[in-house]
Amino acid sequence: MKYLRKLRKHPNFWPLVIVTFFAILAGRFLIFQSGYFNMHDDLQMMRQLEMEKCFLDGQIPCRWVPDMGYGFGFPLFNFYPPLPYLIGEVIRVLGASFVTTVKLTFALSFVVSGVGMYLLVKDFFGRIGGVLASVFYIWAPYHAVDVYVRGAMNEAWALAWFPFIFWTGYRLVKEKKNQTKWIIGLALSWFALLTSHNLMVLIFAPLFGAWILLHLWRENSWRKIPQLVMSGILAFGLAAFFTLPALLENKFTQIESVLVGYYDFTAHYVSIGQLLFSRFWGYGPSVWGIKDDRMSFQVGYVHWILSLLIGALIFIRLLKIKKKKKDMVKEIKKDVLLLVASFFFVFGWAITFMAHPRSTFIWLAIPPLRLVQFPWRFLAIVIFAFSFLIGALPGLLEKLKISKRFLTKFIVTYFQIIISSILILILVALNWNYFKPEYGKMGPLTDKEKFSDAAWELQQTAGIYDYLPSTAKTAPKEPRKDLAEVMGGEGEITKVEEGTYWAKFNANIESDEAFIRINTFEFPNWKVTVDGLEVETYIHENEVWGRMYIDISKGEHLVYAQLYNTWPRTAGNIISLVSWAGLITFPYWRKKRK
Repeated sequence: MKYLRKLRKHPNFWPLVIVTFFAILAGRFLIFQSGYFNMHDDLQMMRQLEMEKCFLDGQIPCRWVPDMGYGFGFPLFNFYPPLPYLIGEVIRVLGASFVTTVKLTFALSFVVSGVGMYLLVKDFFGRIGGVLASVFYIWAPYHAVDVYVRGAMNEAWALAWFPFIFWTGYRLVKEKKNQTKWIIGLALSWFALLTSHNLMVLIFAPLFGAWILLHLWRENSWRKIPQLVMSGILAFGLAAFFTLPALLENKFTQIESVLVGYYDFTAHYVSIGQLLFSRFWGYGPSVWGIKDDRMSFQVGYVHWILSLLIGALIFIRLLKIKKKKKDMVKEIKKDVLLLVASFFFVFGWAITFMAHPRSTFIWLAIPPLRLVQFPWRFLAIVIFAFSFLIGALPGLLEKLKISKRFLTKFIVTYFQIIISSILILILVALNWNYFKPEYGKMGPLTDKEKFSDAAWELQQTAGIYDYLPSTAKTAPKEPRKDLAEVMGGEGEITKVEEGTYWAKFNANIESDEAFIRINTFEFPNWKVTVDGLEVETYIHENEVWGRMYIDISKGEHLVYAQLYNTWPRTAGNIISLVSWAGLITFPYWRKKRK
């Protein structure tokens, strides 16, 4: 109780309570309503199940999952960022079902994104501005698209880490003391994004780079560059177990298949009307062209209108500076509110442009952008920029001359709260119906029902081309029936056992020679031993699904197959282990040194 009373006295306590309340309100159907809901990426429960199976089997970090790829195994978490499912596993340990775990993990992303935005914005525009920006970030229409329409767990969590990266980066540049704290904070924030969403790293990093350069210039803190580099190296080290193999081994998958046809970026631009004026809301897909899209790509009325209003106030302020014939650059550098508001205004609208067809020349000039697949993904950055920008409103109101001449500071603060409250109420009222599952499509569902019969088979094959090994000419057309089969010669397979990344069986061969098909995709570094001796695996000339084959002689043999680490996986594991050990023990060594 004493601790709680002390906590209540903290100046950030009630603002964070308000932010958390609006986050819970946005996730109300996820937290308080039973059942499950339809989403585009309906593999969230499956991925959580596979992560848990890896943990129980001792495959840490998880790379190969046994049930996906139609049961032939899949290098899912070698390429698919694992952090949201590691968070989900904490919820599982607390006793939640898989259904509840997925919903609570989604809901928690709302809370974390709101808290992060508050911590960032309050440093520039105060607590009222922090709350305003946080609620606008949580309740942006695209945030609802990510959770309730697309079911994009990883992207929802990427949104949660953007503010923390900006906040810790800014504090590292600005603070003269406790630099170690902010080096670690920035490293952990980047680690979280690196292990949450690959593509968001690609499109977010340039914005962060510009943000850091802005504050290095304003604070004249170029000497902080070594600390920033150190933090970046630490972030990569913490995430190396995932990032290193994900970068170096995607050549072993059919990555090109997710960049053509439906996934070609030119098919998914959006119009100005869709971005700014349409209030259409749907739960269908993004389709080729503009007219037939069945999901919303709106920035949000209140978001873009207020951004233009703030842009006008910025312009007026700049005109006043020019009229007084002051040094424009010097004045902007002094006025942090003007500086960061201008930054987010310019970048917010520039990034909005990236979703429009007229930006094609930029996409063509930067080939890695095609990996983004959907130009409307840039809306994740847009809502971050505009929400931050809207947090400047209370500060702009405080700068009005009337407030200095006739009103007390208390009345000005009261006025700020009223205006902010009205804006929040308008925002929530306009977007209320977006933050819920599709009407009539949320029904009762148990883990058993989701992981059996047709639902199970659908999850086994969904997304199969995402990371299908390049050894497969085509994806399997039916689920795996047996672990291994004698394909040439005579014999039988008995005593079959398997885990997430290993399998073993007895092969009783009656003919002089035989060859066995192991119904697991060939992928670097699957190794097979027969009676303890490693044998060569190969792809049979008639094999189109990319499964492993071995030759075997007459007699009774114990066959054991296991996925071992390649050098990128081993190097990544070692680098991460050393990085995490250093991070955890650093306070001890620092204290001992003192």
